[in-house]
Amino acid sequence: MKKTDFKDTLNLPGTDFPMKANLVKKEIDILDFWAANRIYLKMQDKDRSNAYILHDGPPYANGHIHIGHALNKILKDIIVKYKSMNGFYAPFVPGWDCHGLPIEHEVDKKLGSKKKGFPILEKRKLCKEYALRFLDIQRDEFKRLGVFGDWEDPYITMSFNYEASIVREFGRFVENGSVYKGKKPVRWCPSCITALAEAEVEYADKESPSIYVKFRVKEPKGTQDINKDTCFVIWTTTPWTIPANMALALHPDLPYTRV
Repeated sequence: MKKTDFKDTLNLPGTDFPMKANLVKKEIDILDFWAANRIYLKMQDKDRSNAYILHDGPPYANGHIHIGHALNKILKDIIVKYKSMNGFYAPFVPGWDCHGLPIEHEVDKKLGSKKKGFPILEKRKLCKEYALRFLDIQRDEFKRLGVFGDWEDPYITMSFNYEASIVREFGRFVENGSVYKGKKPVRWCPSCITALAEAEVEYADKESPSIYVKFRVKEPKGTQDINKDTCFVIWTTTPWTIPANMALALHPDLPYTRV
């Protein structure tokens, strides 16, 4: 008996929509479509008086991006795109920090034993080349995340214009008297042989002993309630410093309880 093919007799819906996502290939196609049609620039074709500016805190150009970079840029991208869809002029200018210890550390690793006595100017050149290399790498990686931005004209901390603007602003501080010379404690890294910023300091939890110590009054003065048998109690987490202490400080306007 001849089999009948009923497939052509059915009025099934037809679609060009692929049954499989094939995201690995589609991702590149979508990015190429955005670039070819200048989608980001078209989104900026708005009234600039109604602006929403989100400043991009620059990552170090010292390696591939990680999950922290992804979270940072994706959250910013969500906000910027939301504002743009609500009618705001919302440009996003990405940036990179091309100075600092992270980049120098990576260059030192590559130099190995040669880093001792290596010419400073040559090392700076290597740092610049390293930073530019990973700037391009990170830019492509951020694009692959689908983040919209002015990727062809970012701000770079080692560009001449950026450095000149820093010097210019510092000059204004000097002119208006905001700059002065004085002494202050500075965190220092003995292995890196450089000062450290607050953000570069890593703290470790440590349990310290604390004790209460009484100190007898040596020369009673000022009130009849204090005599040579009177003691003041202090609490400290650094008992090893007590032998070097010279005196106790009392506040003239604070109440003290006598026990």
